[in-house]
Amino acid sequence: MDHLLVLLLLLWSSGLQIEGKHSSTEPVRLAGGNSRCSGTLEVKDGGEWKPVDDFEWTLKTAAVVCRELDCGSAVSVRQREETSKRPIWWISSSCVQPEFSVRACERTGYSRNVLTLTCSDSVRLVNGTSLCSGRLEVKSDQSNQLWSSVCEADFDQQDAEVVCKGLGCGAPSVLQGALYGEAEAPVWTKEFQCEGHESALLDCRSSGSTRNTCSPGKAVGLTCSEPVRLVGGDSRCAGTLELKHQGEWRPVRYSDWSLKTAAVVCRELDCGSAVSVGKRIKSPASPLWKIFPSCFQSGSALRDCVTPDVSFYLLALTCLDSVRLVNGTSLCSGRLEVKSDQSNQLWSSVCEADFDQQDAEVVCRELDCGAPSVLQGALYGEAEAPVLTKEFQCEGLESALLDCRSSGSTRNTCSPGKAVGLTCSEPVRLVGGDSRCAGTPELKHQGEWRPVSYSDWSLKTAAVVCRELDCGSAVSVRERGESSARPVRRIGSDCVQSGSALRDCVISDFFSKLLDLTCSDSVRLVNGTSLCSGRLEVKSDQSNQLWSTVCEADFDQQDAEVVCRELGCGAPSVLQGALYGEAEAPVWTKEFQCEGHESALLDCRSSGSTRNTCSPGKAVGLTCSESVRLVGGDSRCAGTLELKHQGEWRPVSYSDWSLKTAAVVCRELDCGSAVSVREREESSARPVWLIRSDCVQSGSALRDCGMSADFPFILNLTCLNSVRLVNGTSLCSGRLEVKSDQSNQLWSSVCEADFDQQDAEVVCRELGCGAPSVLQGALYGEAEAPMWTKEFQCGGRESALLDCRSSGSTRNTCSPGKAVGVTCSEPVRMVGGDSRCAGTLELKHQGEWRTVSETYWNPKTAAVVCRELDCGSAVSVRQREESSARLLWRIWSKCLQSGSAMRDCVTSGYSPSVLSFTCSDLLILPQISVSSSMDWASDSQQQVLRGSAFTIRCSIQPQYPGGSFQLTFTSSNTARNYTNQLAVNHSAHFLFSAAEPAHQGSYSCVYHVEVFSYNFSSESRLLSLTVLDPLVLIRVGILLLMSVLLVITALRLHFKVRRGRQPGRQEIIELDQLDLCVSAAEGGLDEEEEALKAESDLGGAKSADANAMND
Repeated sequence: MDHLLVLLLLLWSSGLQIEGKHSSTEPVRLAGGNSRCSGTLEVKDGGEWKPVDDFEWTLKTAAVVCRELDCGSAVSVRQREETSKRPIWWISSSCVQPEFSVRACERTGYSRNVLTLTCSDSVRLVNGTSLCSGRLEVKSDQSNQLWSSVCEADFDQQDAEVVCKGLGCGAPSVLQGALYGEAEAPVWTKEFQCEGHESALLDCRSSGSTRNTCSPGKAVGLTCSEPVRLVGGDSRCAGTLELKHQGEWRPVRYSDWSLKTAAVVCRELDCGSAVSVGKRIKSPASPLWKIFPSCFQSGSALRDCVTPDVSFYLLALTCLDSVRLVNGTSLCSGRLEVKSDQSNQLWSSVCEADFDQQDAEVVCRELDCGAPSVLQGALYGEAEAPVLTKEFQCEGLESALLDCRSSGSTRNTCSPGKAVGLTCSEPVRLVGGDSRCAGTPELKHQGEWRPVSYSDWSLKTAAVVCRELDCGSAVSVRERGESSARPVRRIGSDCVQSGSALRDCVISDFFSKLLDLTCSDSVRLVNGTSLCSGRLEVKSDQSNQLWSTVCEADFDQQDAEVVCRELGCGAPSVLQGALYGEAEAPVWTKEFQCEGHESALLDCRSSGSTRNTCSPGKAVGLTCSESVRLVGGDSRCAGTLELKHQGEWRPVSYSDWSLKTAAVVCRELDCGSAVSVREREESSARPVWLIRSDCVQSGSALRDCGMSADFPFILNLTCLNSVRLVNGTSLCSGRLEVKSDQSNQLWSSVCEADFDQQDAEVVCRELGCGAPSVLQGALYGEAEAPMWTKEFQCGGRESALLDCRSSGSTRNTCSPGKAVGVTCSEPVRMVGGDSRCAGTLELKHQGEWRTVSETYWNPKTAAVVCRELDCGSAVSVRQREESSARLLWRIWSKCLQSGSAMRDCVTSGYSPSVLSFTCSDLLILPQISVSSSMDWASDSQQQVLRGSAFTIRCSIQPQYPGGSFQLTFTSSNTARNYTNQLAVNHSAHFLFSAAEPAHQGSYSCVYHVEVFSYNFSSESRLLSLTVLDPLVLIRVGILLLMSVLLVITALRLHFKVRRGRQPGRQEIIELDQLDLCVSAAEGGLDEEEEALKAESDLGGAKSADANAMND
């Protein structure tokens, strides 16, 4: 009976299991201020609160702390100097991210300076483009900590003035409903009645309105202006830049400001175009504001990027008063707008009919740009009201547009497509060379021609100058040293390559090293992927300056060899019509007849063909190879990387190269996967090519990124000869290709039927990756011909795939979906922590486990590590200083954030700094169980009898000391948490004296513990508990007993019906057993009667058997 009852209950029971949940909180506070939202920034770690210091915290950084503390907007950041050094946390401004706590960036240190922050208590602007713009939210009742939206009907201009003043911003410039999103509950219930002089919004009088909702589009959106001005100049648009911050006007320090940076200030002041950036010296050094150009060029407001400083050098700017170009690609292009009446401060569009070439020359000169190159209606957008009402009548010699005579036209509108769009050329030239396309670049700025200094220019940057001068392709970049420093224009390569004009990137400087460029005069490749690829264009007649397309019928392989050599590229690899676009008029009229040894295409003989057109698809498209090689290694795929550039083979310097960058070289050389990047130091510096990793990874060719330098550190690379993974998401994933016959240089796909798990282990090991995690056909694309013809039979221990035995299979094709796709895991781990999800990060590369060093890591990068280890999200990343530098792996943060695998971003280096991580899934999951008299239930389903005592036990494997357990309960109509119990011997017991129906539901154990001064928790699986009524069990037992009796009775009747025939001996025995069972069940016969009956039946059976034998 008991066993039947158990079976029935198991059929009734059910359960649900969920994954463990993890969370963490971080202790951060502002101490010693007037409220919880102001004071010294402190962080708790190891039970101790320490202050924070860093030199470059801005309001933008402080805003992260204010949000974390649920305070209002960031108002001030100050650095307070104390009498002596003490332990502090260094928290770098560049590390702090909005989605992470500031604690994630801490590292230990000593300083006498500490940071003090002030956040507003009761007002903030959210969802804005800066700290001075957004949807207004207010909090007055500090107890409930709820922020309330404000309705437009309860807020006016005077209220806005008080808010902007309280936040340390400028005057309100825009006040508009739903400008930054709709209202979110709750809604502020009172109407503000400010007079405008109050220092805080909650100091204003207010009505007793009881508004609880806000109509759509009516939530207050506010934009405050920048508190910025130019002083001491000839107008409000020129002078020393000053900014009001923390209630104080201070000048801004001169640093690396360009015209592109200055343009932000000019726009903010509603002035015209930026025309100059200068430096003014003031003695003695005084307190001023430092503003980082990189900060506000990313879209932040000037005020958000401020930090205090002391210096002699002040920043002076000049913006035009009355002319500007808007919506252009540079400061020298855009739709023309003019402001003549300074009183109304309105900018007017100009109509094409009122403006001509001479007017354009004056505007370009006034803007300090080159001559006008394009003048076209609506080139940069349609006219916007108002429209200027006068026709300009410049003679071309005036210094400013408003100095020109004008008619008394009364035009008020401008037909569509007629607003003046103007492009001025770059005021740049090459001087001192053999032609106008070679020499030292000079740029005219503020009326003066100055040379450009040599810095980090590559051919890719030089190509911008060549295009601007309408020369051919960039061929060389060299350094020319002078005897002494002189005034120069410094132009950053990064600024130019971002798409900005040369003039916009200029910074005034003194330097003794000048830049020399050479562009080809007569040949260029356009629309290509590099300077060595594109559609061929030729220019022979220097007088008309027209570039001509070349037709495929007039150009062959020998001609291509000459072009590639002339451009300083490698041998031609692809020659194909229309590869880089169709022909554009005019078309070259002669057939080239090069012999292949000429130094320039125009040195070749040519026919007198008079071709004027080129059939579609026939314009010459040419790709020249990279002049690159690996020398001194064991094969053509290993050794020192050398590049031929400007006619000279030189080694490439070791800098920030990772496997991801090295893979570009391996592909170019048609080698296998990149497996190592090493540094080789020579005895002294020598001429090398410096190639920046980020330039190569942007898609540029190696040659385009080369810069001349002198270094003793040489780059050594190793690519595999015979194995590679293609089309994958990293160097450790992709479709497998193999090359065994080095003579034909063909890579073969491998079919799934010829490759197994042991083969995959060998491949992953050969590539320097972790163990294979996925092996699946067509995971990374279909097979491409040719096919590998043999079946691999690896034992799993071989060091290379081609070392394995193989069959003599003659497979030539592979069914769709059967090409081998392999994913190898990342060889990464955390060591030295109390969990696999915390500790020092180590990575195995080139067969060696090494610690990972810091290279601008932040929590966003750390999140990649935690995900890779299946450890949840990142909680913190810390830098630990060791006593001395040691050999380790550097992993570039920027590389990881681009989506690359960790191993792909590795470089080797020495450092005393190592990284320690803490991930959210630090804790293992606790266990939950029930102790009761019914101990036969399953793990996730438990039953107890109503009225009986039971105990729920929470436990966890020993990992960290202490902690506590909380028991959670949920049912269909209720949920509750039971009181926390301290963990004793890593467990806790929750006692229930009598089970009731209300106890029926799902339970889980939540374990809480503080680790590394973070509060972590982890939750067990769910346990389903059913409370059973004893009366129900009795009724079930009776029903089961009656069912059994009915079945037995039916069987007995069935056998009695069959007694009319003579039964066999086996049937008699079966009937005897059945009778015994029925007798026992009914309790009718005693043992003696049963024996007599059995004897009688046996005698009858023997008689029947004897009769049968006689018969």
